[in-house]
Amino acid sequence: MSKHHILMIPYPVQGHVIPLMELAQSLVNYDFKITFANTESTHKRIINSLGGKNILHDQIHLISILDESASGENNNVPGKLSEAIFKVMPGKIEKLIRETNAFEDDKITCVIADQSLGWALELAAKMGIKRAAFLTAAAANLVLGFNIPKLIDDGIIDNNGTPTIKDHIFQFEPTMPIMNTSDLVWTRMGNLTMQKIIFDMMVHNNKSVKSADWLICNSIYDLEPGAFNLAPEIVPIGPLLASNCLESSMLPPEAELRISSRESPNCEVSSVAGSFWPEDWTCLNWLDQQPLCSVVYVAFGSFTLFNEAQFEELALGLELTNMSFLWVVRNDALDAKTDVFLKFFMDRIGKKKGQIVSWAPQLKVLSHPSIGCFVSHCGWNSTIEAISNGIPILCWPYFADQFMNQSYICDIWKVGVGLKKEANGIINREEIKHKVEQLMGNAFKKRALQFKEMNMSSVKEGGRSHQNFINFIQWIKSS
Repeated sequence: MSKHHILMIPYPVQGHVIPLMELAQSLVNYDFKITFANTESTHKRIINSLGGKNILHDQIHLISILDESASGENNNVPGKLSEAIFKVMPGKIEKLIRETNAFEDDKITCVIADQSLGWALELAAKMGIKRAAFLTAAAANLVLGFNIPKLIDDGIIDNNGTPTIKDHIFQFEPTMPIMNTSDLVWTRMGNLTMQKIIFDMMVHNNKSVKSADWLICNSIYDLEPGAFNLAPEIVPIGPLLASNCLESSMLPPEAELRISSRESPNCEVSSVAGSFWPEDWTCLNWLDQQPLCSVVYVAFGSFTLFNEAQFEELALGLELTNMSFLWVVRNDALDAKTDVFLKFFMDRIGKKKGQIVSWAPQLKVLSHPSIGCFVSHCGWNSTIEAISNGIPILCWPYFADQFMNQSYICDIWKVGVGLKKEANGIINREEIKHKVEQLMGNAFKKRALQFKEMNMSSVKEGGRSHQNFINFIQWIKSS
């Protein structure tokens, strides 16, 4: 009998590609064949980071399905990228499925698509193929989307998603994030035109997502009990980083035997799969030389940009802490002035005190015993990775759902703190120093370690995520 063939379709930005790739690496241990379809630019970046390989695993095949440049949109902007995908990609995916399914022994039997790609779920339904929506963000993000009609009825937002009351605070449930109308997913997405694009996409996707056979997410019941109570159709299978490190409880017996013959589980592949930039592993050697829980790790994901004044305040704030730091500074986040400043700054403090890399193997970094806290943009992947390793978080959200995640971290879970801006919009060096020192205390570390234990228990045998994952696999394999 031929293998079950799964077509996986991510939204083509790094924060969405990586968790879907982690899911793919978990599924192949159960004898699935996977085709991972990306846009051309995303495909090229992943291939480059993998050293030119287009086969991540002998059963995971990476393909390019769409040249975004043909759409004429600015594809560096998430809202415009969504429009470009919606214009061109459905026809390409349908053609791929029809051509593949012309061969009896290689038919695509299931489509797993990013939940923001409602059209992909609709297409799978039209073609009679099993379909699952995958949420890469917190479950609370989708609960917000499902409650858009109620927010309109309650007069909190209008039909375009524009808040009718500035800085109105609300909360759906006591264990869910405290939300501000100025910080909703779509109101933190640039100008009004861009906000409307994201808002309309969320409204459109609600119906297709709810009609999917399965709606899975990279979260944990105990992290978001309120969200899962309000939207029980969302099924958590996270944290996926644990199953990618091939915890034996997540593997079938034959896979356990394969792993046991190695020196250690293959976590290195999972830490780079889906990355848009080559990872600099030399920073791990530097971390090996640092004392336990002494290093401040600083990384802001793939989109965050700072102006010159804020960039310098961050650097000087790190210096004021008098603590060692590992700082990820993407090449595309530097201009001529900040590049010159950074060189002088590092020459002054020396490489023993701080290390700067253009991209880091984040899972490896966060699991390193020398890391004491994480200065983060609060993307969901980074949030899950940090708390699953017992690392307190200094929150510095940039856009979209990151403000919601900050509320989880600071208000609900209490494993981190936020930062206060000055009247000029800048977070100054003294504020950075004070909050880092606060986070490096024992109280935050103790609580973060409790969350680590809770998260990792969920993927062990008997855990809710583990059982959900097994049920999901059985559904795919059922006739």
